[in-house]
Amino acid sequence: MSDTPQPAAAEAWTVRRVLEWTTQHLKKQGSETPRLDGEILLAHARNCPRIALYTQFDAELSEAVRTRMRELVQRRAQSEPVAYLVGHREFFSLDFAVTRDVLIPRPDTETLVIAALDAAKPLTEPRLLDLCTGSGCVAIAFAKNCPAAKITATDISSAAIAVATENATKHAVQDRVQFAAGDLFAAIPAESRFDVITANPPYIATAELQTLAQDIQKYEPVGALDGGPDGLEFLRRIVTDAAGFLAPGGSLLMEISSEQGPAVLDLIRRDGRYTGENLLKDLAGKARVVTAKVPG
Repeated sequence: MSDTPQPAAAEAWTVRRVLEWTTQHLKKQGSETPRLDGEILLAHARNCPRIALYTQFDAELSEAVRTRMRELVQRRAQSEPVAYLVGHREFFSLDFAVTRDVLIPRPDTETLVIAALDAAKPLTEPRLLDLCTGSGCVAIAFAKNCPAAKITATDISSAAIAVATENATKHAVQDRVQFAAGDLFAAIPAESRFDVITANPPYIATAELQTLAQDIQKYEPVGALDGGPDGLEFLRRIVTDAAGFLAPGGSLLMEISSEQGPAVLDLIRRDGRYTGENLLKDLAGKARVVTAKVPG
């Protein structure tokens, strides 16, 4: 790796050596997961499964692979997210294509999928609407785990819709997931009714955007993050409009930041059309999803 200390003549740039150097380098550059980053990037550069690195620790890397790895590490050292560098990210045990047009799927959002699947359990053919779908990860994970469901998913970004459509085809649910470009409910016919509405909307207060980690600030789409002055702009609109699109007994499920729970529950209570509002925690024990129903 050209800008690295070169090994002695008897040494070679093996999988092991490159991983050790990359881990140390990325740690110095501030990566919170330097070893994992290095493994994902090297597997991508070698075009092999990550597990193959462990069975080929002593394999010497070709000049082409070293060049590719060097480029990837340099970009990662500038805070570019690993998921964008390799073009995909795992979510709900599924692999999703991602570009800089969509947020990178996060484990916290799996809480939203689990809540949606729970809400759909009593239904024979549940109808789900996924707002702010981005990569389509929530809608597609739901579709893969609920084969009888019919899903509609919207996003204001046509570029995001293109990524989501690609992912639906990749996971063979394109016949059951319909995508539409539009601002929240704008692309949905007024007479439509759904049993479950999910949303992972922008919910970061505008002033807080500058406090986010560099890999988020510099690379992820601000339109998918900026929730307005108080972070509640989109959540407020969803609460106002969702009741008119829910079937009797239907469920509204929204991802939030952990400190927004009381404010969003208050929005729902003051609206007056919902019942049974609740907060669900993610795997880290933080409030992550607000749930509510309309009377059945």
